Amino acid sequence: MARTLINVPAKAKRGEIIAIKTLISHTMETGFRHTNLGVRIPRDIIDTLICTYNGEEIFRTRLHPAIAANPFVTFHTVATESGTIGFRWTGDKGFSATASAKITVE
Repeated sequence: MARTLINVPAKAKRGEIIAIKTLISHTMETGFRHTNLGVRIPRDIIDTLICTYNGEEIFRTRLHPAIAANPFVTFHTVATESGTIGFRWTGDKGFSATASAKITVE
């Protein structure tokens, strides 16, 4: 299981624009490198991050081999109601990780 860090404000005012930050630990092998014996190291990357707000998709991004080993993603959304912001990362070799955070909108 990958280690994830997420930063979502615990409270926000209705209509406020909030910053959401995510980081996930992963080796992220590009597939372009070779061992010292000349054997290609297979690609192993996280290729998708999908974020939902109370079950509705609010953000999606595709990641490519040039992304860092521990991808850090920041995006913004509008605080509309209290609930859960969910995160799902998927990648090569069946990789999948999820996390969530609660937000209270006043």
